[in-house]
Amino acid sequence: MNFGLFAARNSGLHALHPLTKLTLAGFSLVGGLTLPGAWMIYALWIAVILPLAAWGKVLVELFRAAWRVTLPFAVSVFLIQGLLWPGGTSLVAVGPLSLKQEGLAFALVSTGRILTVVSSFILFALTTRPDALMLSLTQRGLPGSLAYVVVATVQIAPRFQAKAAAILDAQRARGLETEGNLWRRTRAVLPLVAPLILGSLVEVEERALAMEARAFNHPGPKTSLIEVAEAPWERAARWILMAGMIGIIALGVWLRL
Repeated sequence: MNFGLFAARNSGLHALHPLTKLTLAGFSLVGGLTLPGAWMIYALWIAVILPLAAWGKVLVELFRAAWRVTLPFAVSVFLIQGLLWPGGTSLVAVGPLSLKQEGLAFALVSTGRILTVVSSFILFALTTRPDALMLSLTQRGLPGSLAYVVVATVQIAPRFQAKAAAILDAQRARGLETEGNLWRRTRAVLPLVAPLILGSLVEVEERALAMEARAFNHPGPKTSLIEVAEAPWERAARWILMAGMIGIIALGVWLRL
C-alpha cells in the first residue's frame, strides 16, 4: 500500500501518537517562521529537527527530500536578492551588478525559513502513516471529510510523482525519447499530461467508491483495524509544545521590537 513519503522504521519517533508528531511539526514550523535571526532559525533546525530525524532513523531520507526542495529556492533567492537588492553595502561588483551584503543576509534568513518549514513537514510525513493520522483526527472529533482533506494533502505530491514516474517508464518502453536537448525534453512532457490527468480522475472515482463501501459518510461510530497507541505523557507533552509555540511567538515579537 502506498503511504506517500512514509518510511517504515522501528523507532521511538514512529511509535509516538500522530497528534504528538503533528504538534512537533507545528512547533518547528512556528519557530522557523517567527524567529528573526538567521542563527536562531538554523539553530532550531540543528537542535530540533535533525535529532528527531536521527531518532526516527530517517535522517538520510530527510536530507535527500529537503535538499531537492530547498536547493532551487536557495539558488534563486541568493542570486535575486544578492544582486538586485536596492542600495546596501556592495561586496563584489561585476559590471552593473553588485553583490549586496544586506541581500545575502535576507537570502540566508529566507533559506533558513523554507528549510525549516519543508523539513518539518517532510519529517512528519516520513514518520506518520496517513491512515493513523486520519484515525487519530476523527477520534478527536474532527469531521471525517476534513480529516480526509488533511491526509490527502500529505499524500498528493508523492502519489503524483509516483504516477508520473510510472507513466514516463511506460512511454520510454514504447520508444519515447526523454533525454537530450531542451526541445526534446519539452516534447516528452506532452505525452505525460493526458495519462496523468485521466489516471488521477480514475483514481478519484476509485477512492470515492472505496470510501462509500466503507460507510465513510455514516454518522454513527466506526471501528478500525488500526489501534493508535498513546503514551500517558504525550498529552502533557503536546500542551508543553503548544505553550512553547506561544513563547516563541512572544520572543520573536519582543526581539523585533
